[in-house]
Amino acid sequence: MAEPPRKEADRARWIRAQGLARGLSIAQIAAEIAEQCGPLFSTSRIKSHRLAGGVALSDVVAQMRALYELDGKPPPKIGETLLSAYESGYKRPGPEYLHYICLVYRVEPGDLGYPGPCVCGRTHDQRPGAAQAAAVRDDAETLIGSVIDRAWMARRQFGQGPPGIEGPGSMDLGEEDVVLRRTLLQLLAGAGVALDGQFLGAVDQLRRKMDDTLVNATVSPTMLDQWEETILGYGQSYQSTPSLRMLCDVLLDFSEVRRLCDQRQPIELQERLCRIAAQLSGISGLIMINLGDHRLARSFFRTARTAADETGDRGLRAWVTVRESLLPLYYGDPREALHLARKAQDLAGRAPNVAAAMAPAVEARALGQLALRGRSDAAPTARRALVRGRAVFDQLSKAQTNDLVFGFTDRQMSFYEGDTYTNLGDHAKGEEVLRNALTLYSPTEIIDRTLVKLDRAHCAIHSGDADAAAVRAKEAILELDPEHRSDILMHRARQLASAAQQQFGDYPLLRELRDTLATVPSVQSPMNPGEQQPPPEQV
Repeated sequence: MAEPPRKEADRARWIRAQGLARGLSIAQIAAEIAEQCGPLFSTSRIKSHRLAGGVALSDVVAQMRALYELDGKPPPKIGETLLSAYESGYKRPGPEYLHYICLVYRVEPGDLGYPGPCVCGRTHDQRPGAAQAAAVRDDAETLIGSVIDRAWMARRQFGQGPPGIEGPGSMDLGEEDVVLRRTLLQLLAGAGVALDGQFLGAVDQLRRKMDDTLVNATVSPTMLDQWEETILGYGQSYQSTPSLRMLCDVLLDFSEVRRLCDQRQPIELQERLCRIAAQLSGISGLIMINLGDHRLARSFFRTARTAADETGDRGLRAWVTVRESLLPLYYGDPREALHLARKAQDLAGRAPNVAAAMAPAVEARALGQLALRGRSDAAPTARRALVRGRAVFDQLSKAQTNDLVFGFTDRQMSFYEGDTYTNLGDHAKGEEVLRNALTLYSPTEIIDRTLVKLDRAHCAIHSGDADAAAVRAKEAILELDPEHRSDILMHRARQLASAAQQQFGDYPLLRELRDTLATVPSVQSPMNPGEQQPPPEQV
């Protein structure tokens, strides 16, 4: 026999020819390709099935689109690049795409290297006898489920039962739920709560579980309607609810959604549930920014991106990205914020949407910070970004400009414009716009309203009014209840104090401001102190 070819495609073609000559099925040929090419070329099992069929990536995409059309669905947003990423192992197909890939190859998810059942609950193997075998398996699963149900009922009746069997309402109720509920009860009782390692560990463990189980849930459309209403409520109360209290509420719902994701669900409901998971994770990331925990904030945004990718909604992915850009804008490098803002604009596309309006405004703020550092081209680019953002903002619907979290409001736009003008050295314009923004915010919208007040103190610094800067910053902090003194506000005030000292030296009102910041109680994560003090030029 001739020596097998040395290249992956040639060897797979050779194995396919040999297998067809021996009368092997496509599935058997795929197994041989995976066995022989896997160790040599890292050929994945999903790729081996395409090579066994002798088809190109474009053929698989065309077959998937034909199946979607047959099911009366709009064309999928899958292309050769995404399918290649699946074959390379860089991405994992979502449950719906996996279902249709299985239909194309007429195999089960496990045959493609993805253990577990398909969301459709049926076999994709159309060989004679396959349906009967699947029916036998389904009958066995039904019988086992019946036994478990009876055992669980017995346990409820007698207070005991076989170990490891839990009722539907208490399945996977982890230690993180206990920690969160205990923290929430302490907050409701008015007790002081420290963000210790146990609490932060529970938060991160919950996020990791969501990463692991963003597929296969059973949920009714009515339940999803209720979750979506709940999330809109979080968008309305985000600014007025203390950050730690808000975090507990959001994560308890996040935990429940994760448990729903751990179960099988119809394909048509998967996208909505992933959207809810992305939004809850995005809100959690925003709260972690407020609390000053950079690592968990990034982790939650990463989880939000994973969930958003499952929906195929570019607008949602853009929203996650532009919200993530606020982390380096306040705590990190403005160049990273600039990169994320521009990435969000690319994702948002040309249609008017929330991210398409907010991203240029964030871009302008980041460029304003770079202008303070001496980047000469930043100022004109920032002004153009503001014009571009305002042009998109004026096209948004009323629903899109009414929500401070999932929308982008006129008061937020004014806040971002005022911050940019101040950093660009246009102090009069900055003060005018910030003062107007302050009148637009409700007294209950505490986070942004306080940031606007601190920005006005920043404006006073650059206009040379040292006393006004210290007084404004001190008043902004003292007006807050202790539970609202989150790290992002205290951090911003410390930045201002540092910038004022750098520009004016030490003076009595500045010492009063520093004493206030050192003595007032605040809510913040236990972080490395070095991480909380970026260079003064970032102000």
